[in-house]
Amino acid sequence: MNRKKSREIAMQLLFEMSINKESYTDIIESFKENTDIKLDDVDFGYIIRILKAVNENMTLIDETIEKNLVKWSLNRLSKMNLAILRIAVCEILFEDDIPEKVSVNEAIELAKKYGEDNASSFINGVLNSIIKGK
Repeated sequence: MNRKKSREIAMQLLFEMSINKESYTDIIESFKENTDIKLDDVDFGYIIRILKAVNENMTLIDETIEKNLVKWSLNRLSKMNLAILRIAVCEILFEDDIPEKVSVNEAIELAKKYGEDNASSFINGVLNSIIKGK
């Protein structure tokens, strides 16, 4: 597997956490027990690390997103767009080994695949604003 697929799984699990109100550890355990997807230690480690980092830094991540929303509020975002943004912002703030442009591009691709119309350009704008403000 690769980082792209690991990021997609992490986003799906984060989305599931927001829907089911389960802890990230419970979501990971459920995923491990119920998936046929083969993950190596590096890929699975990334998923755990990102979900843990988002969980532990949710307030900072959400504040960072909210500060960069133009005429929007966090509670107006779809849960899918919010999950995509949280993964990308977490990478931008806490994953030094991932270039910011990669985080933005991968978030755009996830938005094209899972988000509603215009989600990719919206997410691109928010993330670029965050990077410029760092």
